[in-house]
Amino acid sequence: MEGVLSVSEPASRPTGAAPAAVFCAEDDRLAILASFDAGGLVGDAELSGIVRFAARLCGAPSATLSIVEAERQRFLAREGIDASETPRSTSFCAHAMLGGDILEVLDASADARFSQFALVRGEPQLRYYAGAPLVSSEGAPLGALCVIDTRARTQPLDKVQREGLQVLAEAAKRRLEAHRQAKAADIEMRDSAARLHFMLDSVPDIAWSAAPGPVFDYFNARFTEVTGKPPRECVEDWREVIHPEDFDASLEKFTHALENAAMFEDQWRLRLADGSYRWVLSRAVPSSDDPQTARWFGTLTDIDVTHRISQERELLAGELAHRIKNIFSVIIGLITLHARGNPAVGEFGAMLSDNVRALARAQEFALKVDDKEGEDLKSLMAVLMAPYGVSEGSAVQISGEPVPVGRRAATPLALVFHELATNSAKYGALSVAEGKIAIAIHRTESDVTIRWEETGGPAAIRPETTGFGSRLLRMAIDHQLGGQIEHDWRPEGLQATITIPCTRLAD
Repeated sequence: MEGVLSVSEPASRPTGAAPAAVFCAEDDRLAILASFDAGGLVGDAELSGIVRFAARLCGAPSATLSIVEAERQRFLAREGIDASETPRSTSFCAHAMLGGDILEVLDASADARFSQFALVRGEPQLRYYAGAPLVSSEGAPLGALCVIDTRARTQPLDKVQREGLQVLAEAAKRRLEAHRQAKAADIEMRDSAARLHFMLDSVPDIAWSAAPGPVFDYFNARFTEVTGKPPRECVEDWREVIHPEDFDASLEKFTHALENAAMFEDQWRLRLADGSYRWVLSRAVPSSDDPQTARWFGTLTDIDVTHRISQERELLAGELAHRIKNIFSVIIGLITLHARGNPAVGEFGAMLSDNVRALARAQEFALKVDDKEGEDLKSLMAVLMAPYGVSEGSAVQISGEPVPVGRRAATPLALVFHELATNSAKYGALSVAEGKIAIAIHRTESDVTIRWEETGGPAAIRPETTGFGSRLLRMAIDHQLGGQIEHDWRPEGLQATITIPCTRLAD
């Protein structure tokens, strides 16, 4: 209803303010009263303490905190009174709640408003009443905090007692408002959870959550629809719906994720209701980085079609790699066969065979489809320089950050570094036992720089003419990779700096 306090609105009604006229209409007042769920506070310990102290403060034998409903006034807390409610028609609090200040009646038998009340004329022959109104933050009258006595009084409450009764009434209102806020928040949370569950039941994925342990406490409807099984309760229960060949390996990964409160991801086969299996992508994330208290939220996504397509592609790529490798072997064999016994073309044939072998290694690298490291430039360098040794302590050392490299870029890179390594083996660092080559990879936002640095070998001398090797480097770097190469012919050895745009390297 318009004007009713929402979950996020603070209570801001001034102390002692009279009820708002708009909320004194009975239907509107009762609507606001219903929002407090006052029945949930009957016997509340905090309210009982307030009522008990109010009686002592005012020197009265009895006190109540009353909520005035349509036909009755109900006592949420009481002191010195056995009844839990009385009819509204004989309610002093129904009068008190309509004012802004304390309503005090020294002798009800002499007050025309109350002298005919059954509680005044008969038992318990109520005489004295003092009630501080309870008004909601919107301004709706709710009831009163009152003290009562069967003896009339000649003197009203003193200043301290009146102020104390008002303070206690304000404390009672804060307790009522806090209860209403908690109830509204609980309703909002339940509604939000219901909306979330409806949404999760509507998605094609399986969704679940688990308390620390883990203890699985929620599955969306999709789980039972797909598996024909009830929700799982513990990790071991999953064995029934995961392919036997996949369960133990996936369990090991999930256990590691639990122990470290780390994200989990794996692929395995889920058993369907008809007994068949489909590949799923299983993901889970923790709510915090504390393994002891983290809750877990996970999904199972059907990837069966893409997984099988990927397997078929891997099989095809493997067959293609095998055939291409055979073709390279045939080409090298033909070159060797035709160059044998012919000194005029022998050196050229040997050089051409080495280039073809380098291309074969690059092609083999490019066709790796099941090795994620196969897409990294550093890994490609290791493949190309493997004939010269790339392990710790070897002549060639490769360093740098991971940089993606595409299949199209692998071939010209193979030609470039094969040429550099061949020249080094003939004239540079690799021509002597103590020679070293350091290959360093550095990436910026737009470019990748590869620094080739030779040490420990003969001094590097700039060639007087541009030979086939130099033209090959320029062709591969400038035209095919869109980059550039700079040579520094130093006494310590050759230093070459190659710069290639990231976009071209990733092709």
